[in-house]
Amino acid sequence: MGIFSEKDIKKISACLKPESVCQEKDHHRLKIVNRKGKRSVVLELYPEATLGKTKGPLVVVYTSNCHLQLHNVSGYVISEELGEVTFVGEDVGKISGLVVEKEAGCAFYANVKRELISGDFTRLGVEVMLSGVALSLAEEILEKKKT
Repeated sequence: MGIFSEKDIKKISACLKPESVCQEKDHHRLKIVNRKGKRSVVLELYPEATLGKTKGPLVVVYTSNCHLQLHNVSGYVISEELGEVTFVGEDVGKISGLVVEKEAGCAFYANVKRELISGDFTRLGVEVMLSGVALSLAEEILEKKKT
């Protein structure tokens, strides 16, 4: 089926523990709530969205103060330990990633050079290090995509 099948939605939901999961006509909608932190995130997962003249997987995140999208998603990595799912897309040696946390937080990294995720993080400035560390979780799925 590709990315965001029913099986994928179950795995993602098991990690993020959403308050609700709804299947809409063309996507799944997960609402993640952190009552203690007074935060919520709505995560929408489209297996195949129209992206101009092409179609591809799309991740959309809504929070109370932002709207984020990641087009042409290559894959995702679940980290039960961290309680987060990292969605990634790659284009011409650059990676973008959208991290969604079960505590209703999110982070977005765009156009990160591919070599930063497999290099020596200690040689990077603090402001750049976080993106390299966060996206390094996705290195395995990016390697699989190459082969």
